Amino acid sequence: MTARTSPQYIHGTSADEQRRLSALNGYINESCLRELALSAGQRVLDVGCGLGQFTRAMARVVGPTGYVVGIEKDEAQLAAARRQSIADGEERLVDLRSGDATDLPLLQSEWGTFDVSHARFVLEHVNDPMSVVRQMARAVRPGGRVVLADDDHDVLRLYPEPPGFWRLWEAYMRTYDRLGNDPYVGRRLISLLHQAGAQPIRNTWVFFGSCSGHDLFRPLVTNVLGILRGARETILRFSLSDEGQFDEALAHLAQWGNRPDAALWFSICWAEGKT
Repeated sequence: MTARTSPQYIHGTSADEQRRLSALNGYINESCLRELALSAGQRVLDVGCGLGQFTRAMARVVGPTGYVVGIEKDEAQLAAARRQSIADGEERLVDLRSGDATDLPLLQSEWGTFDVSHARFVLEHVNDPMSVVRQMARAVRPGGRVVLADDDHDVLRLYPEPPGFWRLWEAYMRTYDRLGNDPYVGRRLISLLHQAGAQPIRNTWVFFGSCSGHDLFRPLVTNVLGILRGARETILRFSLSDEGQFDEALAHLAQWGNRPDAALWFSICWAEGKT
């Protein structure tokens, strides 16, 4: 039987991880913002807002007549989000709040008033994603949208595949199981919306990949390396790999990033429902 523990963010909140997340925002926010298709004046709820970079991007779109609330449980992430917003002169752009995605810190008068509720890379890190989606559906007005963006880690492909990579990536995916979470939750997004009482209206992919010769390729390889390094302790703790196998596979991946014929293919799962 798979061991279960309390839910946790597998990658932690070290300075290296926060730098990785900041860089990741830079790679994907523009594409995600385009898919989100917000309008001026809208009220938006961002659940699990992390460092708040995407949350602030939403606020710039909805403008001064709109309103954006960002909810984040991890105090280290929330503190970093506030520091970044102050450094960028945007400390009043978003209402950042401490709170759990399964128990949103909204006033009674705020429930059922948002035009859009959004969560990205949240459901893969909770034991009960349905409880999160139900909260999100409850937060929006009649006819409002619930937008989910998350990973199905099994869609990642590297070619030519570096020696030992897929074995290590499977070990990484198994850490989600051990923590009581779902590494494949992206494929379930439409089903979760339906079960939460939202009418599914749209699904798509947000492509997240590149190939050698493109400016984005090296940063994306660095991102994958960072993901695996951040999960190293958990992978070894659950005996999903040994140190030698882990380090060797990671070295092959780093070398692979210099190949002139290397390509990385990944897509974020995107789903929308209407209440």
